[in-house]
Amino acid sequence: MMMAKDRGSVYLVGAGPGDPKLITVRGRELLGQADVVVYDHLVAPRVLRWCKPSAKQIYVGKQAGFHTLKQDDINTLLIKEARADRLVVRLKGGDPLLFGRGGEEALALAKAKISYEIVPGITSAIAVPAYAGIPVTHRQLSSSVAIVTGHEDSAKPESVLQWDKLATACDTLVCLMGVSGLPGIVEQLIRHGRKPTTPCAVIEWGTCPIQRTVTGTLKTITRAARRAKVRPPAILVVGDVVSLRNQMNWFETKPLFGRRLLVTRASDKAETLVDQLEALGAEVERLPAIELAPVSQNGLFKEAVQDLARTDWVFFTSPEGIGWFSRMLKPYRKDVRSLLGCHIGAIGPKTAASIEEAGVHVDFVPKRYSQEGVLSDLPARALQGKRALILSAEESRDVLEQGLRKRGMSVRKVSIYRTVVPPTMMQGIKRVFASPFDFVTVTSASCVDHLFCALKATGKTPLFGTLKFASIGPVTSEAVRAHGGRVAVEAKISTVEGLVEALMISARAARR
Repeated sequence: MMMAKDRGSVYLVGAGPGDPKLITVRGRELLGQADVVVYDHLVAPRVLRWCKPSAKQIYVGKQAGFHTLKQDDINTLLIKEARADRLVVRLKGGDPLLFGRGGEEALALAKAKISYEIVPGITSAIAVPAYAGIPVTHRQLSSSVAIVTGHEDSAKPESVLQWDKLATACDTLVCLMGVSGLPGIVEQLIRHGRKPTTPCAVIEWGTCPIQRTVTGTLKTITRAARRAKVRPPAILVVGDVVSLRNQMNWFETKPLFGRRLLVTRASDKAETLVDQLEALGAEVERLPAIELAPVSQNGLFKEAVQDLARTDWVFFTSPEGIGWFSRMLKPYRKDVRSLLGCHIGAIGPKTAASIEEAGVHVDFVPKRYSQEGVLSDLPARALQGKRALILSAEESRDVLEQGLRKRGMSVRKVSIYRTVVPPTMMQGIKRVFASPFDFVTVTSASCVDHLFCALKATGKTPLFGTLKFASIGPVTSEAVRAHGGRVAVEAKISTVEGLVEALMISARAARR
């Protein structure tokens, strides 16, 4: 068998049914190594983030009435790229061999003497019913299952599906790509002996946050699906197991299911928030509104470092601070050991955790995670006559600096990084706001300021006032209101976890 590092090979990889995290470990591994990725319409866009930056991505999706490339052309493309000594991943929705034409592509590769490997994927035939709370087998209700296509090759003179046998041969019938042919499928099943009262479900965009499930019986499901305006991709499930949905509907009952949220955190920090929101069922879009950049050297940092031995307190106002501090020390051939002998203050637990991970003990974290919280919790008598260094972003507020001075401290504030608008944000504005959001999450005043400026630059300033913001805390909320925005949700505790909890409370209240 070919090793992944070998070039001139094609890997037929199943991407899973829709949820990007349902791709296999092997599939994700190959995406990170591929020189070329040839992908289909039903591959979740977020799956492609696991491609290496230099990989060439080629879309060959097929939709009803529109094929980017004919199948023979796709086969030729795979052969051509492999013969150019490239590692090629052919990424297909679901499993590559289940109605995915993976068998045709494998035969074409074999005929061309191209080395290939098949990486199975989680099929929508099993996963989508599971996400709708429907097990395709159950000891008391179903001991057999059949998977059929509802979209046969139009070149066939007549259906090769033996409906007279399929209708009653299996307890559960799963029909993929069956929406357009639903009336005919139902008619065939009833005609050949399936009871009209048999429970049915049509599931649209299964395993995705926009999943919809319509239930009924063989007699009523066509009308119910038409009334609900179900569109592809969708599958039909027929059988008594559908009756278990009322007890097993786990996915569509998640706290944030059906909510569409925008995350504006920096791209390298967004994953934690995105993962938590998606785990709770939300549909999440990303629009990084902030990027960190170095500050210009003006001698202030060098002076502060030279004076550390006489500094009593060093305050960090963000989790990123310790990393930027370490980077700025390197030209002076120093590291975090320079902080030896200083008391270390962190504005919150995430900042404290970052500092501790760098090997530095944190002496103080306020109960309220803000500059105001630091001032209210620090004992005033212990500060009189002491020297403090505040390491922060260039645009940070001066509340802590002024407050410490009022308490008799000698304070030096030094900027160690700055926030900038990401270059890709303007393009992102047009893409993400094509559909409305339930909430736009903001985790800093800079995120708010940058979002407002980007909307203004793209001629969408009025949109800002229509958005419902979910804010991480009072300081961020103040920035929203300063631009004329509406804060609909505010975290009681100024952390990502606090923001997620606030969104869950809001969702529960809306359902009452």
